[in-house]
Amino acid sequence: MAIEAAYTGLLQVLTWSSFSYLLYGVGLGMFIGAIPGLGGVVGLIILLPFTYEMEPVHAFALLIGLYAVTSTSDTIASVMLGVPGTAASQATILDGFPLAKKGQAQRAFGAAFTVSAIGGLFGAVVLVASLPLALPIIVAFGSPELFMLGILALTMVGALSGKSLTKGLAVACFGLFLSTIGYDDSSGIPRFYLGSIYLIDGLPIIPVILGLFAIPELVTLAVKNTQIADQSENEKEASSIWDGIRDVYHHRWLTLRCATIGTYVGMLPGLGAAIVDWLAYGHAFQSAKDNSRFGLGDIRGVIAPETANNASKGGALLPTIVFGIPGNLGTSILLSVLLIVGLRPGPDLLTTDLDITFSIIWTLAIANVLAGSLLLIWSKQVAKLATISGHLIVPAGLLFVFMGAWLASGSLEDWFCLLAFGILGYVMKILGWPRPPLILAYILGGLLEPRLYINMQAYDGFIWLVRPIVLIIIAVICFTLFVSIRRDKRRQLKTLETDSQPGTADFETGTANISQLIFAFFLCLIFSGIVFSCLEYPKSVSLFPGITATTGLILSTIAASNILRSLKANKQNYMTKAEFLSLPMPREELMSSLLFFAFISSIVLITLLLGQKASILFFVATYLFFWGKISFKITLGYSFACWLILYFFYGHTLNIIWHTPYLN
Repeated sequence: MAIEAAYTGLLQVLTWSSFSYLLYGVGLGMFIGAIPGLGGVVGLIILLPFTYEMEPVHAFALLIGLYAVTSTSDTIASVMLGVPGTAASQATILDGFPLAKKGQAQRAFGAAFTVSAIGGLFGAVVLVASLPLALPIIVAFGSPELFMLGILALTMVGALSGKSLTKGLAVACFGLFLSTIGYDDSSGIPRFYLGSIYLIDGLPIIPVILGLFAIPELVTLAVKNTQIADQSENEKEASSIWDGIRDVYHHRWLTLRCATIGTYVGMLPGLGAAIVDWLAYGHAFQSAKDNSRFGLGDIRGVIAPETANNASKGGALLPTIVFGIPGNLGTSILLSVLLIVGLRPGPDLLTTDLDITFSIIWTLAIANVLAGSLLLIWSKQVAKLATISGHLIVPAGLLFVFMGAWLASGSLEDWFCLLAFGILGYVMKILGWPRPPLILAYILGGLLEPRLYINMQAYDGFIWLVRPIVLIIIAVICFTLFVSIRRDKRRQLKTLETDSQPGTADFETGTANISQLIFAFFLCLIFSGIVFSCLEYPKSVSLFPGITATTGLILSTIAASNILRSLKANKQNYMTKAEFLSLPMPREELMSSLLFFAFISSIVLITLLLGQKASILFFVATYLFFWGKISFKITLGYSFACWLILYFFYGHTLNIIWHTPYLN
């Protein structure tokens, strides 16, 4: 019966009407996934109204075609700009962006798109095989296990995304605190919102992500008047798509393991999609014989997360189909479509409607293969972006960044939030403080706090920590910390051996000068303020932010003491007073950066008077002609293309509500 249902499901998908919907969904998914700030959820919301009158197979061909491929095309922004296209591609930027800087974007794309197809296929196959086995897996992970799994992901990202364990974990604690701003879920009491109505519902994630990652990279391109790939490195290390495909074959067992991790972690409702790429990246790092190149452009750092985040799509569909429990926000929308077309999750989809279930699985598999193949074909052209002038990338990049941030709540406060986190992200970048832990912690904070509250209530304290799976996860956390501490000690010894000449301050490693120490003290001050603020709230409201802030204060204090000790040693050995007190970058570059931030801030001011379309087009034209010294003819054509995007894509496709200007 199962074989017959699988065959029937395949025929349903391959009919021209269904396949045309699949092609449309795949095409739209690749486009939306590549634009920072959109992502699969936005695409699903756009297409949802069109499914009301559709047949079930047609509806799922359209929606799953889009849902399946956004985590494939989001690699483009991660590799080319160092901006996570979606939350699932955060780990990819650690090695994907350095590869693009070396002129190896094609290699990164070749590996990423190949493993994306493999991971998607693997997830679909495991989805079929796991249908009768899903219940024991999902039931085994209760609230305590899911909480500790989130802590494991935070430990991995804090340990692996920077040069210092204490810095990474301190930043993660700051991200956890940011997630507590606004109403407390358990009591409804608002916290830490500074009297702002905008913050009372919490910080919106899209402006935070785009500010931390996109703005700093675009500022760098504008200020340094450079391209993404350094030309000298590009000439030395030129690569092709086939190099990436060969890398996948060479690391085939890593690909298989990460696909397995992605599928089964993706099954965990509400948590899997947010952490799966980091768990896979951590596995790749810890299982590598030589992990010294991770974070500097190691292809394994692209293969692992890209395999896992695509495989997780199949895993996330399993609890949705079998139990009606959505694994993430995307599958929540797919669950609503099941109900719209008259299908109920559960036994019916495994018996009488099994052919529909198999059509969903076939759609998932075919969509991944289609997207992977098409993006492999186009990746050579996309990779050329790394060699064109940064002045041609910055205006379009800022257009998508500002409009992506606007989608959060459709208010100017979104842009203020974007600029604030853009400044923070730029400071963290030039001072060598890792940014990925902040974002992952912010995403997980909203999931971890209610689980901690449930655990404390259901198990009368901390008894839940002795559950068997919890103990296993704690052991993995301890092992991760041990590996990271040992790595940091080796790096410190190597630094002491090599940094024997004056003037060798390195801000990317976080061992440079007084600027590092000031930022560490800044974090200490913030965490101290949070600890005192927690005294104003009831215990149930202040428990999670209090633990987070106290831990962050301890870690940032340790980081500050480590930096101070390093500075004292450097000053005694070779660092002059001028070097000790020097700026984190050349003065001319710093002044240009400040000027550029003022320039992009003018977008907000002009929007108040004339509206978004006028302000963004003014910025594009002014930047190209005056800052980038681009010819008038190219400036005019470029500006017109941006107007088309604003008018047709954002105005008529997404139907956004524009800001009403004063001079209307």
